[in-house]
Amino acid sequence: MKRKRQDLAATLSASMTNEERVIYNIVRGKKEMGIWQGDIKKETNIPDSMLKKSIKLLISKTLIKEVVNIQNKSKKVLMAMEFKPSKEITGGEWYTEGRLDTQLIEALSDVCLKLISRKKVATRDAILEWTRTLGSEVFPGGVSPGQVEQILKVLVMENKLQEVNSSGFGDFSSVPAGEVCFRLAKKVGTNVKAGAMASIPCGVCPRIKFCTPNGIISPTTCQYYQKWLDF
Repeated sequence: MKRKRQDLAATLSASMTNEERVIYNIVRGKKEMGIWQGDIKKETNIPDSMLKKSIKLLISKTLIKEVVNIQNKSKKVLMAMEFKPSKEITGGEWYTEGRLDTQLIEALSDVCLKLISRKKVATRDAILEWTRTLGSEVFPGGVSPGQVEQILKVLVMENKLQEVNSSGFGDFSSVPAGEVCFRLAKKVGTNVKAGAMASIPCGVCPRIKFCTPNGIISPTTCQYYQKWLDF
């Protein structure tokens, strides 16, 4: 394998002009970070016309490629073909050709909510496995564990899901006890359950000072308190 790489490198080098060879070695040396054309000029002082011509020839020979830099979309970087752009360049898994893939985000969010709604609870791995069964029609480029995890965290922050530990019983019977899983967030109308705490009737009751556990006025016999508990 090493001999083949050496032979290939020698063949490629022989087919290049001196300018192409210099440019290619600089670009290849930057690996997954790539380099801007202007920076190559600073390093080599090759005239603009020769620099542009040499770069076009290297691209046509599929030795280097242009990659969109998410930090500056109008400023593409040059990278050797064998390297995959770093996240600093591409923006990460959610970006395609420098653009945020909102369709992927929406599709994965929808899949997470639908599966959890159907199964009551689900783990990250279960959701990931389901995305694979949906095939390339829904997720052409596939979905990574990290992407599923990020979407789940966002849905938790949006109060659409709850992150819990499985008890191993009831709705959790399909998930081993203690394992982290997700379920739909419990809501009442448009307000979450926690909002009910602010409306406890004791705070505005005019007879609160007469209320005792075993008295005539007591939390155990108070109809308003019971209604609040049922809420």
